[in-house]
Amino acid sequence: MEPAAKRSRGCPAGPEERDAGAGALRGRGRPEALLDLSAKRVAESWAFEQVEERFSRVPEPVQKRIVFWSFPRSEREICMYSSLGYPPPEGEHDARVPFTRGLHLLQSGAVDRVLQVGFHLSGNIREPGGPGEPERLYHVSISFDRCKITSVSCGCDNRDLFYCAHVVALSLYRIRHARQVELRLPISETLSQMNRDQLQKFVQYLISAHHTEVLPTAQRLADEILLLGSEINLVHGAPDPTAGAGIEDANCWHLDEEQIQEQVKQLLSNGGYYGASQQLRSMFSKVREMLRMRDSNGARMLILMTEQFLQDPRLALWRQQGTGMTDKCRQLWDELGALWVCVVLSPHCKPEERAGWLQLLSRWDKLDVCPLEEGNYSFDGSSLQPTMAPSPELLQKGSTCITNTEGWVGHPLDPIGCLCRALLEACRLEEETLALYSDTSPEKRKVAYQHVPVPGSPGESYLVLALEVALLGLGQQRALPEGLYAQDKVVRNEEQLLALLEEVELDERLVQVLRKQAGLLLEGGPFSGFGEVLFRESVPMHTCARYLFTALLPHDPDLAYRLALRAMRLPVLETAFPAGEPHPNPLDSIMSNRFPRWFILGHLETRQCELASTMLTAAKGDPKWLHTVLGSIQQNIHSPALLFKLAQDACKTATPVSAPPDTTLLGIALELGLQVMRMTLNVMTWRRREMVRWLVSCATEIGPQALINIMQNWYSLFTPVEAATIVAVTGTTQATLLRLQLDTPRREELWACARTLALQCAMKDPQNCALPALTLCEKNHSAFEAAYQIVLDAAAGGLGHAHLFTVARYMEHRGLPLRAYKLATLALAQLSIAFNQDSHPAVNDVLWACSLSHSLGRHELSAIVPLIIRSIHCAPMLSDILRRWTLSAPGLGPLGARRAAKPLGADRAPLCQLLDAAVTAYITTSHSRLTHISPRHYGDFIEFLGKARETFLLAPDGHLQFAQFLENLKQTYKGKKKLMLLVRERFG
Repeated sequence: MEPAAKRSRGCPAGPEERDAGAGALRGRGRPEALLDLSAKRVAESWAFEQVEERFSRVPEPVQKRIVFWSFPRSEREICMYSSLGYPPPEGEHDARVPFTRGLHLLQSGAVDRVLQVGFHLSGNIREPGGPGEPERLYHVSISFDRCKITSVSCGCDNRDLFYCAHVVALSLYRIRHARQVELRLPISETLSQMNRDQLQKFVQYLISAHHTEVLPTAQRLADEILLLGSEINLVHGAPDPTAGAGIEDANCWHLDEEQIQEQVKQLLSNGGYYGASQQLRSMFSKVREMLRMRDSNGARMLILMTEQFLQDPRLALWRQQGTGMTDKCRQLWDELGALWVCVVLSPHCKPEERAGWLQLLSRWDKLDVCPLEEGNYSFDGSSLQPTMAPSPELLQKGSTCITNTEGWVGHPLDPIGCLCRALLEACRLEEETLALYSDTSPEKRKVAYQHVPVPGSPGESYLVLALEVALLGLGQQRALPEGLYAQDKVVRNEEQLLALLEEVELDERLVQVLRKQAGLLLEGGPFSGFGEVLFRESVPMHTCARYLFTALLPHDPDLAYRLALRAMRLPVLETAFPAGEPHPNPLDSIMSNRFPRWFILGHLETRQCELASTMLTAAKGDPKWLHTVLGSIQQNIHSPALLFKLAQDACKTATPVSAPPDTTLLGIALELGLQVMRMTLNVMTWRRREMVRWLVSCATEIGPQALINIMQNWYSLFTPVEAATIVAVTGTTQATLLRLQLDTPRREELWACARTLALQCAMKDPQNCALPALTLCEKNHSAFEAAYQIVLDAAAGGLGHAHLFTVARYMEHRGLPLRAYKLATLALAQLSIAFNQDSHPAVNDVLWACSLSHSLGRHELSAIVPLIIRSIHCAPMLSDILRRWTLSAPGLGPLGARRAAKPLGADRAPLCQLLDAAVTAYITTSHSRLTHISPRHYGDFIEFLGKARETFLLAPDGHLQFAQFLENLKQTYKGKKKLMLLVRERFG
């Protein structure tokens, strides 16, 4: 067969040939519609039996009809080759999707001067410029063949994978306004109608119009034609770019191979960025779309992408280092492999195509850089086996081992996903063309499926088979693979399969299939993940069971609950924590340390919780199933955080806004909350306070007895602090009492219970619970006295001075100054402030205690002075207290019961002892500071001596004492000449 450029299809036909073609297709007396139908068939297949190889042998009317019908008639393909593989973000449709932009250009009248010459279409597109910019004009040329666009050219020079908006606009114009397009036969047919003079004039005018571009080429061709024996003279006819391809030529939609390779290469070089991965996935989606349309470019584009993937320089680096590829790269390779499975297994491909693809795959597989399915370059085969549990750790009696070490769901080649998608694809209803460019984005449109019979299998349909295949894979008992990526892939594959199933609207026929498969899964033995006996490291069935439960519940509730309850198991946790043993708190790192292989354990537990929540919600109003589900939850869920979430969900479901509460479900919510409290009692988490508050509110919803019960049994549920500060307080707030609507005796019973709880907490943890207990017992004299006595007893037993000062201030605030004074003296007895602790945390408390004693009178002040002297050795603090006491007479404060005649003197009792202590403290502190003083602290020391002199002068002979003190310093520290010079300058 001669090359396309050298075939004679462009040569004018002789009279005999024209008559032969006319006799074949002219159809004497045939109606126009029938003639159009024949031409349409020729245009689509180019293999009509009456049409010979050369187009010129067909009569002119038929030629025009074939040319007319050869342009694509469906807008779906135009959309596929000019839109993204995934819907763009909201509000960016016009800016990012060429198809939408082209449609807008068409509707705005931007297309003009459209001309079709044979199988070549051309036209101008006028696009408005930006603000302040002129209108832009683009010339577009399109070649087509057998209802496919084979090449495009646009003046915008857009370098992208698919058609630009201008090509789209011209194509849509040709489809929607076909009768308005000026139509001409291929140029070779026009030339065949010219005589010699006309041909010469045509050529000369053409050269004259474009002499700068075509003159050298024209002269070269003329020289070759005039040379006898030249190659051009050996070929019959001449090429015609407007005459279309021959029947032996491959015809496929235009695809810019170079641009695809360049873009994939660039995206892989930016593989660490989210945007690059998204664009590669959009290209994968485009391949899937082409395969769905049975477009040969799907495999062609996939080959180009695979070759670029294999040229990724990171592959050689990872192989050299012996490390696995990144997770993002693994996901891309997984999608690549899944697409090749679809291509090779396609029932529509030809045997020679499949053989070629297999040869390609075999060649790629032999490359050193080609990664293995799991994405690693080195692996230990034995590690892939599960650990066996000891007997134009088994859950049930007897022994078993897992039968499927390699699961079908999560497999590198995704066999279940590929098969399920293929079967569903056969049942998918064709969408209307208009939906392709409607305002509704693809992800919002619900996919519709129909039953398609399986040839040779009466009663079977591809839709039924898809459902059975998916459930067979999802319900398979299989070991959780090793490695984070492999485990994450299991989860993703499950979610993808279930997303496919959720798109299928269940009719009676499919419901029966569901019921049958659910029964088989329950009775499937070791082959089923729903069987009675499970391997320790089997993949849990929670996600699959949730789908089955929701789907079966309206039709067979008993079967739905049986299946979901069976799936609640999480074998790896059940074998690690036998019933009755305490469970560690998963909020800490214990779980991850204990199960290093189960990287997705947290995710699996969340799925288990979602299944339980679904069952609880569905069982509302049915006490039998509610208690059954509760038992399963308590047996199988070991995470306090998830149990608490279940309790919250149950409480919310049980208390709708516009309906009476479900008391049974509320009770279950409370029971779950109590279990959480017991599990986390000795493991403090930041969520405990939230949990305790919620439990009190839940008990309040149930009634006063539930609230009283948790107060009476607080030892096993709460810490003393939680019980005293949250449970007792929240349970007796005005809002709670109004919510409960109690009468006076019942309200008093609740108050008494709360006071008893508070007193018990104060005895158990007086440091943190004494003050809350006093506050709660204020309105009951006997309880308040009991709480006060607990504080006094705790002071003797080591209650810290800080807590005693806090309670003392509370007593003063409540108008009990003598009790406040008593507690303050107990606090001072425990306190010790050294000479250099000017900023001690208790300074303000001490000054407050001194002010309190001064306000009470001379007797109380006299009693506290020895405590002050014994506890405080800080000279500035002692002098500050002394000055405060000399400013006014004792007993003149707002709380004072007695009055003194005049202020106390510092040289008289009881303040003289404090003055002596202050003077002694200044002398001791001065010597201590001078021992290791540095020159930079000389100024501070001089200021310190100034404050000391003020205190010395409070005594009658203070000036003599201070002078003797200074003289002693000068003699003792005469070596510190600079410092002593500063002392003489300041004090003489």
